[in-house]
Amino acid sequence: MTLTVYGTPISVYVRIVRLLLEEAGADYQLQSVDIFGENRSPDYLRKNPFGKVPTIEIDGEFLYETAAIVGYLDAVFASSKFSPAEPLQLARMRQMMGIVDSHLYAPAIQSIVIQRLIVPSQGGQTDENKVKDAIAPAKTAAEAIESLGKFNPYLLGSNLTIADFYVIPVFIYLAKTPEFAEITSETPKLRSWWDSVSQHPTVQKVCG
Repeated sequence: MTLTVYGTPISVYVRIVRLLLEEAGADYQLQSVDIFGENRSPDYLRKNPFGKVPTIEIDGEFLYETAAIVGYLDAVFASSKFSPAEPLQLARMRQMMGIVDSHLYAPAIQSIVIQRLIVPSQGGQTDENKVKDAIAPAKTAAEAIESLGKFNPYLLGSNLTIADFYVIPVFIYLAKTPEFAEITSETPKLRSWWDSVSQHPTVQKVCG
């Protein structure tokens, strides 16, 4: 079985996939795809018509959309050990994944991280209004995850799940901004989880 992951190593969603693969001990190749042009090339659009990353290729078959990818990889390479067997906890995992996709990623990454870290690094000036407007929705998302989690010691209990893999890459970037403290000010369990999981060897390897 030959597995290739297409996407830039710094992408949040590429990191989600790689965290699972590394924890599963799976053999794979990472094929870098620049998201500022190469992802719109005819060759890549044949793999993923939306031009997003990641896309995986496994034995000549292409699969895109991160939730679909990690569900497949968990089943094939990890005997679904990163997905809770109990139905409600499985639903909680998917709920957290949905919170990241729909409510956390945009304010945290597309607004706060881009404005605080990327724009200044390219010689631009941070749009403080964009940052300010993003704090409340990011805080709501963090508090929602806090309310759903078990934190014993991972988000859903004693085992890593795909929910952990979803939140970790977002926090890797968000934690580098001054807004992180305010966003997590009412989530002590989530902060404790982060302080611990951020030191995990796989997190350091993929996101360090």
